[in-house]
Amino acid sequence: MGDGQADPALALAFMFNFGLCYFTNGSMNQFCKFSLKLAFVMIAIWSSELTYGQQKSRMVRLAKLVVDPSQLEQYKAILKEEIEASVRIEPGVHTLYAVSENENPTHFTILEIYADSAAYKAHLQTPHFIKYKSGTKDMVKSLELVEATPLVPDMKIKVDKVARKQKK
Repeated sequence: MGDGQADPALALAFMFNFGLCYFTNGSMNQFCKFSLKLAFVMIAIWSSELTYGQQKSRMVRLAKLVVDPSQLEQYKAILKEEIEASVRIEPGVHTLYAVSENENPTHFTILEIYADSAAYKAHLQTPHFIKYKSGTKDMVKSLELVEATPLVPDMKIKVDKVARKQKK
C-alpha cells in the first residue's frame, strides 16, 4: 500500500499463489511454504492494524472537578444541560458520564470518551460547551484533566432502555 500498512489484497494473492503452487505440484516446496508464511504474516499485521488502529484514535480522559458548595445545585443543572446537548448533537462525543462523590458531593469526576482528538477539539468550540465554561467559571474551584487508557477498549457502556423510555 505504500503507507506502512499491510494490504489484504496482497495477502490474498500470496494465499492464492500458495494454493496454486501446492495443487499444481502436489507437494509443498520452499516457494509454497514462503508464500503461505508471508500471507499469514500480512493477514496478522492487517488485522492488528484494524483492531489497534481504532483503539489508538479514541480519546479517553477523566475530568476531576471541585465545585463551590454554595453553587452546587446551579452547577449540576448547567453540567447536565451541557452533557445532554453534547451527547445528543455531537457524533464524536461517545460518552460524558458525570458522578459526584457520596462523601464529598462537591467533588465530580467526568468520564469523557471522544472518537478522536479532532472530535474533542471540535467539542471545545461548540456553543453548548462555551456556554457551560462561561457559566461555570466562577463555580469550579479546581479542575484536573487526566488522560486515560481503557483496560477493555471495545467495552460498550450499556444503557437501560426501559429507564430511558420511562424518562420520556
